[in-house]
Amino acid sequence: MRKTIAEKVLSRDGIDRRGFLECMTWAGAGVLWAMKGGVAFGQETHHAAGHDGLSFVQISDSHIGFNKPANENVIGTLQEAVARINALPAPPAFMIHTGDISHLSKPEEFDAADQILKTAKVGQVFFVPGEHDVLGDNGKQYLERYGRQTKGDGWFSFDQKGVHFIGLVNVVNLKAGGLGSLGNEQLEWLEDDVKGLSSSTPIVVFAHVPLWVVYQDWGWGTDDSERALGFLKRFGSVTVLNGHIHQTMQKVEGNITFHTATSTAFPQPKPGAAPSPGPMKVPVEQLRSLLGLTRVTYVKGSSALAIVDSSLAPDGVAAGVTAAAAPADRSGGSANDVHIDNFSFSPGTSNVPAGTRVTWTNHDDIPHNVISTEKHFASPVLDTDQSFSFTFDKPGSYPYYCSIHPKMTGQVVVT
Repeated sequence: MRKTIAEKVLSRDGIDRRGFLECMTWAGAGVLWAMKGGVAFGQETHHAAGHDGLSFVQISDSHIGFNKPANENVIGTLQEAVARINALPAPPAFMIHTGDISHLSKPEEFDAADQILKTAKVGQVFFVPGEHDVLGDNGKQYLERYGRQTKGDGWFSFDQKGVHFIGLVNVVNLKAGGLGSLGNEQLEWLEDDVKGLSSSTPIVVFAHVPLWVVYQDWGWGTDDSERALGFLKRFGSVTVLNGHIHQTMQKVEGNITFHTATSTAFPQPKPGAAPSPGPMKVPVEQLRSLLGLTRVTYVKGSSALAIVDSSLAPDGVAAGVTAAAAPADRSGGSANDVHIDNFSFSPGTSNVPAGTRVTWTNHDDIPHNVISTEKHFASPVLDTDQSFSFTFDKPGSYPYYCSIHPKMTGQVVVT
């Protein structure tokens, strides 16, 4: 199969978009592609990019603090990822972490992640937050640790060897029923940031939630990404790197290559392949084949950046996937008991008389909260098996949502 793809690509005088997609697919299997003069050159991943190029690594979704059956040792797998980076023949110029550093935004979780990441043999580490990094304080602690030289909620840009890098934040101030969101202030900043750049400047954008709609039903996308991408259409080469969905997916649209990275903590199911997203338990021998990191290489004069995904599995271990069984249905409780399960509220609508105390209990392995859209009540972050209660004294309709995963919505109707 590899030989067939190579023959197809190299037999052309140039390379079209379909040919480039084939190259990118091959890259995911362990071959690094670089572009020179309209011809694609394959090279093994252990070769350096060249002294006039730029190589950096992306890791994502380390979820330090997670300790459920999907992976009870996320510290160990993050350490393995760093060891893989340190074993590269040429040290990367820097590392990008695309969010969910922590699982519950606890200081000790950030501390543990920092201790591991500082052992990476990279020049610098750049961060953007995931939704798990801004729990409870809208990102105040995250900004104090990682965002002192950034704008707004943590967005920023920098330049390296002729490449312009842009870190965006799309996990703050999420609206009920919506996807990730950049917001007007950040979008205006982005427009101004790229205004003075030459259209030949290679652009790398990185954020936590994908900037293309991977799967609407699970909230895997960004509401206002189209406006952001509109500012980048004039550039010849744009690479967009994301995390959040804990698996490798790629898309090429015109001049823009989208790429999502695997997690170092746990896998999630393919879009629509399970009742909901969230930690997916697989056989122990398969886990590391579904975790990993991404290496990106830019060769000066090339028309695209080369992207290589590496798993944490030992050589020769296949990436078989076996999804865990869906959690048990707990929808049979009374109207004043709301179960949070499979990334949904059950029942979705609770009909209760005035004076009823309603209790929400989280049965997922991922934290959620319960936020009134009209600001009547707000729960703290609920980890697995934690509960929140509120007494409804006045008749009316009370819609609510999870501000961490805003596609989750429900309502209480009081009579």
